Amino acid sequence: MGTYAPLLAGLLALLAGLAIGKAWERYKLRDGRWFDRRKARETPHYMLGLNFLVSNRPDLAIEELTKAATVDSDALEIDLILGNLYREKGQVGRAIQVHQGLLQRPRLKRLEHAYALLCLGLDYKSGGFVDRAVEAFNEVLRLDSENEYALINLEKLHEEQHQWQAAYDIRRRIARVGAAGAEARHNETLAFLENELGLEALKQKDDKAAAARFTQAIELDAATLPAYLHLGDVQVHQGRAADAAATWEHGVAVAPDRAYLAFERLEAVYTRLGTPERFPGLCRQLIAATPQDWRGRVALARHLTSRGKSAEALDLLFEALVHNPHGLAIHQAIWRTLRQLALDPALVDRYVDLAGHAVFYLDPHVCMHCRYRSTELLWHCPHCHEWNSFVEDRLAAAKDADDE
Repeated sequence: MGTYAPLLAGLLALLAGLAIGKAWERYKLRDGRWFDRRKARETPHYMLGLNFLVSNRPDLAIEELTKAATVDSDALEIDLILGNLYREKGQVGRAIQVHQGLLQRPRLKRLEHAYALLCLGLDYKSGGFVDRAVEAFNEVLRLDSENEYALINLEKLHEEQHQWQAAYDIRRRIARVGAAGAEARHNETLAFLENELGLEALKQKDDKAAAARFTQAIELDAATLPAYLHLGDVQVHQGRAADAAATWEHGVAVAPDRAYLAFERLEAVYTRLGTPERFPGLCRQLIAATPQDWRGRVALARHLTSRGKSAEALDLLFEALVHNPHGLAIHQAIWRTLRQLALDPALVDRYVDLAGHAVFYLDPHVCMHCRYRSTELLWHCPHCHEWNSFVEDRLAAAKDADDE
């Protein structure tokens, strides 16, 4: 029995140490009394604050979480949430103050330090302090090199500054550390960044480098339409009209809903190649494939009008008006064509009947991520900075209806 006495004593000492450690972790001496740290999470203020946060009532959430923070001033997560709430309410200075205070706490764990820095970086970004935000996110990456949130925010900051190469390099890092199965999303972003780098090369009058960038963009994501458009422009500049036509036709094939972006280019290059009849053939092919395509009808009508076929053009415009009565471009084309037809009263009456319930506005586009609206198709949302997120407003409305 005496042989096991030291072992038993050691085991009892270990258990006692664990018990004391747990007690020290859970309890804290405050004002001469031992306080249970776990109770801070069990206060009604903490639970109410979380409920108000979930129900999107930030003022009440701040009020309750502030009360919960007074119960346990060492509760790191409560102050993190409070700082984020201040930022969301536009009180950036107060958010910065809260998150900077957290960084002054002793014995912060590495993960806690990184997350507090991340929140501080978001504060700086929201306040427009770009250099400080970049510094904060880089410091997060020093502590946690695979922090995807820091990488994404850093990428967006570089995009806002049009620092496309830096944004491209960071997106490559995100692709390496991101979750499996997101390759298509990463490739789409990389393709648009390649396109921007190609445009920079064009500004430097380096056609070879620009063409290589646009080609790489298409290889990364075959649906990157602006890369086809700009690659064709380079080919035309190099005297390769037939190659440009093939490039633009390929772009139209992969993105028929945005074929109209290539219409003027294709019409001009077909004429240059001595085959102008290819353009109306392309338009009719698109209309047949997508009966609701109003832009193809408008483009074909414009082509026919320029060749003296105004009556045939007007029929196409009336068809386009049925599919999109709100499109100002259609109404303008109709009036130009009616003038050429000497404002035939019967045709004017037909137009008035078709347009009777239309509300006129410039063909609007809307971002499917943040609902930002634009009168033109944008490839990069200036509000949420997502790529390739704009659709025509009527298409967005149709998608919303399908979702319901």
